[in-house]
Amino acid sequence: MQSMNISLPDPLKQFVDGQVGQGRYSSASEYVRELIRADERRKAEETLEAALLEGLNGPESALTLEDWTAMRTEALARLAARKHQR
Repeated sequence: MQSMNISLPDPLKQFVDGQVGQGRYSSASEYVRELIRADERRKAEETLEAALLEGLNGPESALTLEDWTAMRTEALARLAARKHQR
């Protein structure tokens, strides 16, 4: 794991310290990691939503069993990779 130093204005530093002080996070690093993970999830959801809207607005096409199998395989691989990252 690599280290990263960040600078925060006093009000933000106090807020982070307060979150840690409440016992929900064991350290400021854990809090920041959780914020980054939440942002990753949000961006993934935005990407998925955009792809779904693109599909809904696009021309219809027939999906074969092979198409569904490939999509399922890819989705399961992505899920396994996410679990492995945590």
